[in-house]
Amino acid sequence: MISLEDVTAAAERIRGKVIRTPTLPSHALSRATGADITLKLENLQAVGSFKERGAANKLALLTPEERARGVIAVSAGNHAQGVARHASLLGIDAVIVMPKFTPTGKVVRTRNWGARVILEGETFAEALMFAQDMQAREGRTFVHPYDDAAVMAGQGTCALELLEDAGELDMLVAPIGGGGLLAGCSIAARALRPNMELIGVQVESYDSLAAFPGPATHPNGGSTIAEGIAVLQIGKQTDVVIRKQVDKVLVVSECAIENAITLLAEGAKQVSEGAGAAALAAVLTYPDLFRGKKVALPISGGNIDSRILANTLLRAMLRDGRILRLVMEIPDRPGVLADISKTIGEAGGNIIEVSHQRLFAAPSVQAAQLEVMIEARDPEHAALITKALERTYIVRRA
Repeated sequence: MISLEDVTAAAERIRGKVIRTPTLPSHALSRATGADITLKLENLQAVGSFKERGAANKLALLTPEERARGVIAVSAGNHAQGVARHASLLGIDAVIVMPKFTPTGKVVRTRNWGARVILEGETFAEALMFAQDMQAREGRTFVHPYDDAAVMAGQGTCALELLEDAGELDMLVAPIGGGGLLAGCSIAARALRPNMELIGVQVESYDSLAAFPGPATHPNGGSTIAEGIAVLQIGKQTDVVIRKQVDKVLVVSECAIENAITLLAEGAKQVSEGAGAAALAAVLTYPDLFRGKKVALPISGGNIDSRILANTLLRAMLRDGRILRLVMEIPDRPGVLADISKTIGEAGGNIIEVSHQRLFAAPSVQAAQLEVMIEARDPEHAALITKALERTYIVRRA
């Protein structure tokens, strides 16, 4: 097991090579959750993730012979970029194997850091097997994304900075994919703040530690917005550390992570990927555990595809009543659309999209069906808009 000394040595080794990211209180998140929330903004690293801490420490420890042979890594995106960046800075040839489901933006950014990217495997496990086979054939050094002492120690430097900058804390909550971040941070936190509660978070389709501290289970996997923690089983080394140091593991839903991404964007003004929002999703899902406590949350990554971010925000607005979808049966005559638009405008609504069907959806040749998407301030405002339209038209929510 790594020690506090390993983490502090890593901090010295990578000083100046990674950003000492801000540690900031979030009044907006504190109001929304009832907890006293402090954020560690790892989404502001050069590669947009905490992952380069571990990569920088691991690569710095390579011998000249190992550097000459090159390195290989497997990652769904963030570890890939960390290895690619620091290999480039050190003049080391790097090959990155990425699962086929990796978002395009992460693939492009990894290539832009100078690494050769190979897309292989439908799952992380398949990509890992391919990378290990290639490593054996070419003699490269394998840089594991989490199950490596040097990588864990590098990730633990995140907690060193957090504890120096945040003052007193009751809890540290961090996402679990392979477990490297939580393992490294728990070593530092348990040594420096032995009474602080340490909590890990997994997404429901990759919840191998749902029975924690009981034995690991075998989750189903599948698509998730939190692809950065889409790991079916945590590492052997990280498992040892987490079982010794961590107090509990919580499981959150896809919907909770989408809501957390939205709250971070609108409340904290921070862009987060799904894995980076998992800790906040846990606070939103289990409010009684955190209410009134001083809680630290690392935003572990900000590498989210722009389209996914846009869709996530819109889906969250739809769920909480700020986007209204109405279907109306209307007479097919001049001036009706103008009247509906005026009614919505006078009620303070903003029309986002309109679909007008005469031929296929309308019950009568003299009628039409109108579907309109409207932006409202809140559910009460949405109800007001709907009531204004119902005075004249038959209205139903889509």
